[in-house]
Order: sequence, then structure tokens, then C-alpha cells
Amino acid sequence: MKKDIENREDIYILVKDFYVKLMNDEVMNHFFTDFSNPILLEEHLQTLVDFWDNILFYSGSYKKNAMKPHLDLQLNKPFKTIHFQQWLSHFNTTVDEHFIGETAHAAKSRALSIATVMQIKISELNKN
Repeated sequence: MKKDIENREDIYILVKDFYVKLMNDEVMNHFFTDFSNPILLEEHLQTLVDFWDNILFYSGSYKKNAMKPHLDLQLNKPFKTIHFQQWLSHFNTTVDEHFIGETAHAAKSRALSIATVMQIKISELNKN
């Protein structure tokens, strides 16, 4: 039986399974070649847990600028609309596979907002 996202352990399940989908997706996997090293992947997953813990539970655990690495990545591996669509689809699917409830819904809503803002920022970057 599914439950809501309640803690960091639940977030870890979400981001780990989400990244399995991204890394196995032919459209998306080229963004994740740096994470072929399991140690680097685990470090990144922990950063994502901090990020989502802060987003969903206002923990204060994430202190970095989430946009900057993505804007830097954009310079060498440009993001296209399909990438945002795939990212969001995999995220929502992963949430729905594991969780149900208010926080799960909030996670999907926040993911849509994050993808939208990132697309706008990247679009602005490309205009300059």
C-alpha cells in the first residue's frame, strides 16, 4: 500500500528510482555521464535529498544554488523542450509508483514549477 512522502528516506527512494529512469532513457542519459561512478552518483543523490527535503519540508538542508549547475551544463549539453518533458514525466511516474498523498502531490507540483522556471531561465540565457 502506498503512503505519502514523509521523510528523507522516502525522498531518497524517490530520487534514486528517478535517476535510474533518467540514466536509462536514451533522450536523457547524456546529461548523466558524470554519474557513471557510483560514489559520485551517491553524492549527487544525497544533494538531491537535501534539495527535496528543503522544498517539501522546509528543512534548511539545501544551501546551494540549484540553477547554476544546470545553466553551466546548458553551455555544453543544451536542454531542449523534450528534455524537460521527459524529466517531468519520469519524476511524476516515480512519485506515482511509490507515493500518494498531499506531499506527493506537492512534489509533482513543485517539479512542474522548477522545470518551468528552468526553461524560462535557459531561454533567456540563449537570447543573450
